[in-house]
Amino acid sequence: MAFESLQEKLGGVFKKLKGRGKLTEADVKEAMREVKMALLEADVSYKVVKDFVSKVTERSIGEEVLSSLTPAQQVIKIVNEELVALMGDGNAKIAFPNKPPCVIMMCGLQGAGKTTHAAKLAKHFKRTEQMRPLLIAADVYRPAAIEQLKIVGEKAEVPVFEMGQIDPRKIVKEGLKHASDYGNDLVIIDTAGRLHIDEELMQELIDIKAIAKPHEIMLVIDAMIGQDSVKVAESFDNALGIDSVLLTKLDSDTRGGAALSVLSVTGKPIKFVGMGEKLDDLEVFHPERMASRILGMGDMLTLIEKATATIDEKDAEAMARKVQEQGFDMNDLLDNMEQMNKMGSVASIVRMLPGANNITDEDIAAGEKSLKKTRAMIQSMTKEERAKPSLIDPKRKRRIAAGSGTQVSDVNQLLRQFEQMKKMMKQFGIGGKLHGKKQRMNRAAMMKAMSSMGNMPGMPKK
Repeated sequence: MAFESLQEKLGGVFKKLKGRGKLTEADVKEAMREVKMALLEADVSYKVVKDFVSKVTERSIGEEVLSSLTPAQQVIKIVNEELVALMGDGNAKIAFPNKPPCVIMMCGLQGAGKTTHAAKLAKHFKRTEQMRPLLIAADVYRPAAIEQLKIVGEKAEVPVFEMGQIDPRKIVKEGLKHASDYGNDLVIIDTAGRLHIDEELMQELIDIKAIAKPHEIMLVIDAMIGQDSVKVAESFDNALGIDSVLLTKLDSDTRGGAALSVLSVTGKPIKFVGMGEKLDDLEVFHPERMASRILGMGDMLTLIEKATATIDEKDAEAMARKVQEQGFDMNDLLDNMEQMNKMGSVASIVRMLPGANNITDEDIAAGEKSLKKTRAMIQSMTKEERAKPSLIDPKRKRRIAAGSGTQVSDVNQLLRQFEQMKKMMKQFGIGGKLHGKKQRMNRAAMMKAMSSMGNMPGMPKK
């Protein structure tokens, strides 16, 4: 899980601070030494760590903090603010030109994930901005790179322009003409990478830049390479002049040093992060939300945005009407589980919940296993049993358990959790019958429901 080790260490530091009540300057400095070690172990650049700790210490030993009734909370607030500043105040966005197409040139080392993330980016803008993207296959050296782009492009429902393994400069030139002829307002160029930086690679990229005149040169970096990511960013920036960074595999990087170092060292903002293997596993990088995750406070806004983007509004309204008119049943629970599955893996959802740093990988694995069992049990029920679970007597429980490869105790647990969910739905105003007017779930209720996802059968418990 992203930042897992850093979350754990910082959580320990702040727990000790909270346990001391009033703080002295010595307490703060001792805590900052531990914070410094935690950041260095997270593979954050030494200079970045030194500056960060210096700023936090200076602000934290002020009289206003030390004399506060909640000094530990004040220190945590300062750490949060400085983390946000470290990663960039406000999320940086791509500046689309007044006259389309907008051209984004992807670059980076081989294996960073350029090809897959070119398709992810295209799908993102197609969905969020209603754009008509075109992918240009300009990586003519890596075996099967063109075929890979065609496959992910098809999955993203985005056209791919390719001319085989000829000079990439000609491909880009012809691809831009194609975009102009067919009205594509966004062009994403997938360029070649190397296992290391060399003059030949850089010259080719410089030539493509001259031809394409991109509005955005986006460097794709594998978060797993830690501090080396900063060196890669500096090399590409010096030769090419990058505008932003897309950080991949952040979900697999338990340290997170790259995310905390890139902007400070290179001056180039992280605009997107890859958080999984699916084409929807791409997130806009919000420094304040990432800081919240690092400090174990969750990221409810991104979770709600994921749900909003994934769940079809008409389907949601139809389900709400059905639940309000007929009540919540096992069919609705199964539908909710399928919608959750569309939002991503259990791990990707859990890490956005407050207190996620208290949930281990083992908890998440157990949760995924439990969700599969829950799905199997519901699918082993008859239509009548799903619509009216109160019909399920001991004999039916034994049949459901046998049909789903589970135990009767598992069926009993599912029925108890189902009753808890029914109460939760009523609490949020979406579980009862209509009484003359339609009820709608407002933003506040949605946030409460998302916060209570731990009550879903199979979800890991904090």
